[in-house]
Amino acid sequence: MSKKLLAVFGATGNQGGSVIRHVLADPVLSSSYAIRAITRDTASARAAALVSGGGVAELVAADLSDPATIPAAIAGAHTVFLISATPSYTGDIRAQERDSAVAAANACVATGVQRVIYSTLPHISAISGGKYKSVGSFDGKAEAELHIRDLSARGLLAGSSFISVGSFMQNWHTVMKPRASPAGDGSYVVRRHVRPETRLPLIDITDTGKWVAAMLAEPDRFEGKTVCAASRTYSMLEIAEALGKSTGKKVVYQQVSVEEGLKGFGGDRTPVAGMLVEMMLYQQDFGYYGAETEKEVAWGVENAKGHVTTFEEFLEREPLRLE
Repeated sequence: MSKKLLAVFGATGNQGGSVIRHVLADPVLSSSYAIRAITRDTASARAAALVSGGGVAELVAADLSDPATIPAAIAGAHTVFLISATPSYTGDIRAQERDSAVAAANACVATGVQRVIYSTLPHISAISGGKYKSVGSFDGKAEAELHIRDLSARGLLAGSSFISVGSFMQNWHTVMKPRASPAGDGSYVVRRHVRPETRLPLIDITDTGKWVAAMLAEPDRFEGKTVCAASRTYSMLEIAEALGKSTGKKVVYQQVSVEEGLKGFGGDRTPVAGMLVEMMLYQQDFGYYGAETEKEVAWGVENAKGHVTTFEEFLEREPLRLE
């Protein structure tokens, strides 16, 4: 029996790359699906690594910001893993996210794709009742999700499923990394503008494929479902404690003003600073996935295909260096 073609957008990125690795590592899925890896730059080092690693049937170029490149990239595919990325953090971010994913979904319909698995995010404006309106990357993806659901409801797609990833553990190596205390006593501080008890659902983003593999293995069971993908929620205090234990340093959490929080993300120097500030305030006030965050995350863990990496395990595998 011939294999079904799985087209994976973002193949050289964190999520798409994880999907490819987990499908190839699964004996049943790898015998059921041939993989077409889609990336903007087929000449990149990461693209070359995909090919040299073996298992990928095809490597093709497409750019979601250029809708004309999409149909040829997905032609003949049975299932598409779709992830959109904001091409630039200027202008209408919400529209950029929404429109690029909508165009890709429409191309799926036009080329006869059967199923779409879409990487979505919560609609922060809607969940917060309009309190937080600046997180365009989240809202745009959520609005694209609604469009894909409508295509499925009208029978234009045979089915669709959705993965909504949590806050990346990898961020604690970069933008969320503790800084040396101004006291100069060798300790480190996580300084953010939310309450210490604010809980973030953390995901090792390389685990993405564990949930997508489950959707591919049992498409009917996941039909129409949004899987909230994270290991569990951690409070800011728990995160600081885990970082301290991992590094052997004293790491504390300090709540600062919203103004200081904005400065911590680069202030007016970065167009995403205001968005990041609102994103964290939203999580403090409403929960990352809304009122049922804890329940949704627990269900996601139970339904992953394989063990879900905890924050402690991630830090053991990828130690944080504080110097």
